[in-house]
Amino acid sequence: QSDDSDKSSQESDSETEVEQVSGYHKLLATLKTSPEPESEEEEDESESEEAEESEAEMGSEGSQETGEAEVDKEKTNDVPEEEEDIDTAEQMLSQEQADGTDTSCDPRHGVIEEFTDVKHESEFSLETNFMEEESGDCNADRRDSNPFKQHMDKELEEKEIEKMSTLPKTSSQSQWPRLGQVVFSSSLEKQKTFKADKEVDVKQLHLHKPLESTWPKVNKQFLSAADKPSDSSFTPLQRELFCVMNSYRDLFYPERNALTNGEEIRHAYCLHALNHVLKANAQVLSNNARRRDRKPGTDTDDHRDQGLTRPKVLMIVPFRECALRIVHIFISLLEVNDKKKIDVSNKKRFKGEYGSDPEEKPPNLKRPEDYEAVFAGNIDDHFRIGVAILQKSMRLYAPFYSSDIIIASPLGIRTVIGAEGEKKRDFDFLSSIEILIIDQADIYLMQNWEHVLHLMKHVNLLPLDSHGVDFSRVRMLNLNNWSKYYRQTLLFSALQDPQINSVFNKHCFNYMGQVAIRNVPLTGSISHVVVQLPHVFRRLEADSVTSVIDGRFQFFIDKVLPEYRDAIMSHTLIYVPSYFDYVRLRNYFKKEDLNFTHICEYTKKAAVCRARRFFLKGEKQFLLFTERFHFYKRYTIKGIRNLIFYELPTYSHFYSEICNMLKATDSGVDATWTCTVLYSKYDAQKLAAVVGIDRTAQMLQSKKNVHLFVTGEN
Repeated sequence: QSDDSDKSSQESDSETEVEQVSGYHKLLATLKTSPEPESEEEEDESESEEAEESEAEMGSEGSQETGEAEVDKEKTNDVPEEEEDIDTAEQMLSQEQADGTDTSCDPRHGVIEEFTDVKHESEFSLETNFMEEESGDCNADRRDSNPFKQHMDKELEEKEIEKMSTLPKTSSQSQWPRLGQVVFSSSLEKQKTFKADKEVDVKQLHLHKPLESTWPKVNKQFLSAADKPSDSSFTPLQRELFCVMNSYRDLFYPERNALTNGEEIRHAYCLHALNHVLKANAQVLSNNARRRDRKPGTDTDDHRDQGLTRPKVLMIVPFRECALRIVHIFISLLEVNDKKKIDVSNKKRFKGEYGSDPEEKPPNLKRPEDYEAVFAGNIDDHFRIGVAILQKSMRLYAPFYSSDIIIASPLGIRTVIGAEGEKKRDFDFLSSIEILIIDQADIYLMQNWEHVLHLMKHVNLLPLDSHGVDFSRVRMLNLNNWSKYYRQTLLFSALQDPQINSVFNKHCFNYMGQVAIRNVPLTGSISHVVVQLPHVFRRLEADSVTSVIDGRFQFFIDKVLPEYRDAIMSHTLIYVPSYFDYVRLRNYFKKEDLNFTHICEYTKKAAVCRARRFFLKGEKQFLLFTERFHFYKRYTIKGIRNLIFYELPTYSHFYSEICNMLKATDSGVDATWTCTVLYSKYDAQKLAAVVGIDRTAQMLQSKKNVHLFVTGEN
């Protein structure tokens, strides 16, 4: 049974790493002998209730709900024991996230069998091809200053591996011009001081051809006039990020923003990934030629240039649109000019399955800009595709064991890895991943974080089958099962979160160390609240992270809820980030026979319309409202007079968004609005993002409730 990843980070913190026996002979012993978005209710804010009702009647037919069990549960008034609800929740959260996914090419439905390109196998084989002279840079790849060679050729000793496995990391801090506060950590001693390059000359980055010439053209769209005098090819942010990437250190950047810097970050990590793959493949092809030309009878061990399996880069992204953009960047970086187009196999099929039709989107959507940026294009979240790159050609839909790069969603990779006990499962292709890129990690908190944890447990394990590998070409680091100590992990997120931090701290073992950006918010999202509203922050005490879940529930039903039971406190919306807390509260409200309605990410559209109408009219006193529903829909809920944040939002800007919904209430002039927020000392990061770092420090020191009043002028 999967852990509840929504509850807190303590489960992920306590995970034990899967330790494999190392050594070449042990490896041989383990080998087997046989080789659309649904048409949403686009409500105008002034639309009539009749329109809402008619839309509600139509709503059920176009809905793409993933949790059938939950849909049935929503229809039924009799809710069984809480434990049964939790089980159902876990089953559903192991499926694809609800609502808003295009399933036209979805393997889940069993209609279309997954396509892999077998036609071009020999053409893209690393074993049977040789380096073309004009695509050379072979000599450059052998230079000692080349970061790729330095990183992959480093020979670790047993005592260093033991040190990284047992000793805690030491850390130091530095202030960089664009990234801000940068924290370096490593288990190995003698870490050199690392400073950002003020200027970057593309020719000094040891980029593989043709990237030196194509990168400035491809990245031109992000450069402003201010950037050009000092550097003609990188933005200030890209320059500092690529400085870390190119040093092969792990990186955690928690300030990715889909509206502002998302695309320039994507271009930077695509450049790094492609550079790594081109260099690695060039090394193999060059050594192929040397082996071919060597004199008979000469035996050399100098050509260890491969992993146990071919895939080198794994890119985890949330939606098909992200994969589409990545592939387009790869193509742009490989095409030197309009005359030298690269050959891309299966390109038409790829565009059909990963592209989107602009006309499919309803025209009257009123959603925030950040929503439009995140949910642009094809937002199916179940996909995986192998990409092979060989000199001037790219092969899409390559079989995983013939791929250099795998682009997948957490759900897409999870369904291949499978679970223990399943007959059809495979994770050998993850054994030799050298660069792992996890982009938009915050979105996986809204999908299913368990998939990410499952992936991290299966990366860089010894393969169960040889998959036809030539062991004389395999690097000793792979044979010794030390791959995870050489793997670079690049983690990008829109926010700091304990669960994301846990993955970076406990699943990244790079011998080069880790680099994390740790800036603190000076002002919180509360400054964007435009309605006059008193905010009461009520602190609950908890002895540990594990006890805070039950402590919050008990605090709510004992101290907070009794104040709102009176009919005068009607129109109360309770915002609940965790689905499991939502289920618990819903069961309690039904048991106590409270007058309430509820909306979650699995609620059918007709039921959503009814709930909103009942709440607006005051026929239902309480509305339980999940964060995931708000993330995927962003509807404006009318009729709110009292707000309760059962827990601080995952996204800080959701706080101001929800508070500003009060201005949609018609009787706002004479209404006495309230806003109550529950928090504990374990919510420091979320609290700082809402109220700012200075207020957070004061609130965590004081054990009293804190009253803040926002005038609407901020």
